[in-house]
Amino acid sequence: MEDVTVADKSQARHEVWEALREVARPDSRFHFDFAEFIPDFEGSERALANLVALPLFTDSQLIFITPDNCLEELRAQALRDGKTILVPTYGIRRGFVKLSPDDVPRGHEVYASWLDGMEHFGQRVSLYEIKQLGPLDFLVTGGSVINQRGVRFGKGHGYFDLEWAMMYTVGVATVATPVIAFVHDCQVAGIELEPSPFDTVCDIIVTPSRVIQVEEASKPTVGIVWEKLAPGMLEDIPPLQELKQLSP
Repeated sequence: MEDVTVADKSQARHEVWEALREVARPDSRFHFDFAEFIPDFEGSERALANLVALPLFTDSQLIFITPDNCLEELRAQALRDGKTILVPTYGIRRGFVKLSPDDVPRGHEVYASWLDGMEHFGQRVSLYEIKQLGPLDFLVTGGSVINQRGVRFGKGHGYFDLEWAMMYTVGVATVATPVIAFVHDCQVAGIELEPSPFDTVCDIIVTPSRVIQVEEASKPTVGIVWEKLAPGMLEDIPPLQELKQLSP
């Protein structure tokens, strides 16, 4: 995609999705409907090698990893390497799952990295319990589109920004906590986007061919802005209900 200013995120999504369709691996339920899932892609193994080579990964103990298809092998590798991972359930509808190496029998890491497997081996954790785990070393997310300034957006539901807001509110993430975007090269688009107060800008972009370090990546500090939630989100997402009960 040529360098352009894009006011309409949906336009950018659909332009990138056309290119992504050539390299994406279909989902068993959603086929190539990128409005419903973040796909795995050709070359994700090389992107994984780039990510696990980072000192940030080597030195980590507790990692937040979104349930995107492209991050399945990262979740498995983190477990093999003795790291504990925190994963949202699909749509955050059943909250968050904690997976530690002690929970997963050796050789079952791949199954544990799948959505069904993580709920089989993992432990469902509340936001209060997440707070007791201590600070996250970093967060990893897929995405639909990202530019080289680290401004990303996903399927259009805003789940990752909600997840960041929850982690920030309970104190396990701060503005200094690194956020990594894991994407195909075709998803790194030459578009100009000004991040909103709710957009979680990524510090590092990892693709099959390169690692991009973003300078001065900004993180939201507003927490959950309740009046901005889409209809039904509060009713469908238990951690939001938990936070709401704690709100003054």
